[in-house]
Amino acid sequence: MSKVEIYTWRSCPFCIRAKRLLDKKGVDYMEYVIDGDENARQDMVDRGSDGKRSVPQIFINDLHIGGCDAIHSLDAQGKLDPLLV
Repeated sequence: MSKVEIYTWRSCPFCIRAKRLLDKKGVDYMEYVIDGDENARQDMVDRGSDGKRSVPQIFINDLHIGGCDAIHSLDAQGKLDPLLV
């Protein structure tokens, strides 16, 4: 099974939506709740490939996927499931 990590804020609707998709697929993931933690946010930005500071930011096997729209787009294209095996 792939290693899935997601950086979130507790009340972020996009974070909730992205986690809902992962939950629906039965994916175990590590969630980093970074509400107001600028050091954790900077770690997230440093890991990413596009410099985005928005949440969620999702990584699968250390590959930066992007945010909520990106993971839903991959799913709609049938490209998410192969990354999750």
